[in-house]
Amino acid sequence: MSASSASEKLVDNFGREVTYVRISVTDRCDFRCVYCMSEDMTFVPRARILTLEELARIATAFVQLGVEKIRITGGEPLVRCNVVKLMADIANLDGLRELTLTTNGSQLTRMAGGLRAAGVRRLNISLDSLDPDLFRRITRTGKLAHVLQGIDAACAAGFDKIKINAVILKNRNHEEVLPLVEFAGSRGMDITFIEEMPLGAIEDHDRAEAYYSSDEIRRDIQTRYTLVPTTERTGGPARYCRVLETGTRIGFISPHSHNFCATCNRVRLTAEGRLLLCLGQEHSIDLRQVVRSHPGDIETLKEAIRQSMSIKPRGHDFNLTEKPIIFRHMNATGG
Repeated sequence: MSASSASEKLVDNFGREVTYVRISVTDRCDFRCVYCMSEDMTFVPRARILTLEELARIATAFVQLGVEKIRITGGEPLVRCNVVKLMADIANLDGLRELTLTTNGSQLTRMAGGLRAAGVRRLNISLDSLDPDLFRRITRTGKLAHVLQGIDAACAAGFDKIKINAVILKNRNHEEVLPLVEFAGSRGMDITFIEEMPLGAIEDHDRAEAYYSSDEIRRDIQTRYTLVPTTERTGGPARYCRVLETGTRIGFISPHSHNFCATCNRVRLTAEGRLLLCLGQEHSIDLRQVVRSHPGDIETLKEAIRQSMSIKPRGHDFNLTEKPIIFRHMNATGG
């Protein structure tokens, strides 16, 4: 993919340039992770989900407006039929610098090669535990062996970069931090630890009680490894350190302890076409209505996206001690 040739830029009222869009292709998932959704979920009716053609058209509009990075998310994006064709179409957009994918890894054994051939260069794979029983407890339905096989398949497929993502919860999986660092480092992979996002009502645990900060995770890691600060970034919110012993990187996404809103360069498109201007606020516009009311009219679509920049808020208002202000679950937000 060539470097962006677009002269236009998307800039919000706070001077932040939006160069990164996370596109959810489905709210459905084959896991039911305790921090992401309730065990008994009601998913969006299929008629309200954007078609693959609509998703490709919206991606095209964003790239023409200067967006250089698109991440495909879900739910679990690989449960969406024909999603690899969509990724190939997006990967071929002139001006897009990078197409990446976030996945739980369950489908990679059969799909890794096709994804790489379609033009996906980087993968983020969710992995919260290396203990099969604990993994099952966190995901409710997942099998660790399938995910590990998927990671092996992804390594064999030759992606430019594979990164592990782990959400850490106190007294649930915080003792997995060091084993996960060792797992990633031994395979030459980076790993990012994520503080739980308070999106949607969940019944599994009290979020305030289960909160485990990035500083606590860093402390745990430093009992065994030497962390060297680095200014390297991947275009997202993670702040990185390099591990002296392995040469790999450890990232920290810290919406509570180290707010990253001041440098936000991202927007999210939900599977039903809602363009979210902030992860932790409800400011949004309905792009599904735009594409269905003006089929084939990309200029009207681009103008709607331009106008959305005026309502992108300064930042979120996450509060672990209150009931969730945002009632949509993470799977409906786009990971």
